[in-house]
Amino acid sequence: MPDGHVLEFTDVTKRFGAVPAVDALTARVEPGTVTGFLGPNGAGKTTSLRILLGLVRATSGAATIGGKRYADLAHPLQTVGAALEASSFHPGRSAVNHLRVYARAAGIGDRRVDDVLGLVGLADVAGRKVGGFSLGMRQRLGLAYTLLGDPGVLVLDEPANGLDPEGIRWLRGFLRSLAQEGRTVLVSSHMLAEVQQTVSALLIISRGRLVYQGDMSGLTQPGDYTTVIDSPDRSALAAALDAEGVDYERVRTGFTVRSAEPARLGAIAADAGVALSNLQRKGPALEEVFLDLVNGTRVHASVAEPAPVPEPAPATAGAPVSEPTPEPETAPDPAAPSPPGNATASDPDADLDEPVIAPAEDTVRWDAGHPRTESDDHADAFFARYDHTADDTASADTATDDAEEGR
Repeated sequence: MPDGHVLEFTDVTKRFGAVPAVDALTARVEPGTVTGFLGPNGAGKTTSLRILLGLVRATSGAATIGGKRYADLAHPLQTVGAALEASSFHPGRSAVNHLRVYARAAGIGDRRVDDVLGLVGLADVAGRKVGGFSLGMRQRLGLAYTLLGDPGVLVLDEPANGLDPEGIRWLRGFLRSLAQEGRTVLVSSHMLAEVQQTVSALLIISRGRLVYQGDMSGLTQPGDYTTVIDSPDRSALAAALDAEGVDYERVRTGFTVRSAEPARLGAIAADAGVALSNLQRKGPALEEVFLDLVNGTRVHASVAEPAPVPEPAPATAGAPVSEPTPEPETAPDPAAPSPPGNATASDPDADLDEPVIAPAEDTVRWDAGHPRTESDDHADAFFARYDHTADDTASADTATDDAEEGR
């Protein structure tokens, strides 16, 4: 069984020009649990994950996996399985051949490819071309890729995106089972409601800064809760509370109490012989707490200070004011020859922020019904080096399909 590794962000900062996408992020992700990495769109989640995986070089600070940078891992695919998007697939390749490329490059046998396709529920469509897959099927294929090396660490960016309710339920149980095996599972999302039934620990960032770190139960504070108590005989109930020195506030539905737990209030009413019609613990919804944290209206004790709220710079007389625009927080373009979510950083000194290939503005992404381009021919030539050892019948069928599509 693979061992999980501690993921650590130590004072990580990443700036795009004058704009901090990640600002002094210090956090720790433990193995054996599913950790949710939450924040609104543009908060810096994907940039943080790309720094962890060696796809982006931090301006300062360090992100490590088991104490090592991603580039220093001896066997990356067997250590970390990462999926940062569900669209980095060549549409003309079948699901099984897509995985065989990475498996053979990492010295993994084809049997493991069949195993992971079965694990994610794609065994029946293994021979179909990815160009005809739905978004949910692509998400499953991306998850299959992360499992190829049977890694101890999984890093998933919005894995539930595109899944139907049944698929989301399956994903929850699957991620929990992986964590129970001792693996480290880090799942990013921008919706607390989407992950609160799956994760047991949380990292929440806003404007690139950490605003919460801890478990789900610690997200709210004791002072956030009140107890609502009521009785058909409110006068008798009020007298019982007064006799015990319990402070309360009269409301339309009875009394609200902040200074006592429901168990104690129930005991007070029982000792006084007062029948209760309502005894309920109430607090803020987790979604409300999440929004308060990311908006800066709530500061949690797990962090030193709130996320900064940007203020407009003062205008200089006679000079126009312009605001810098941060680089969009997206994964590399699928046209670039790098695997989906797989970080290959053999040269840590290279400028990893620049795209490997700058796509033309008018480029139309090819799919099964679109005419082929020269880039598609180059891609097929690359994948053909791996496909030639595949099943002869499957290869012949693929060649026939390509001819029929107007190659």
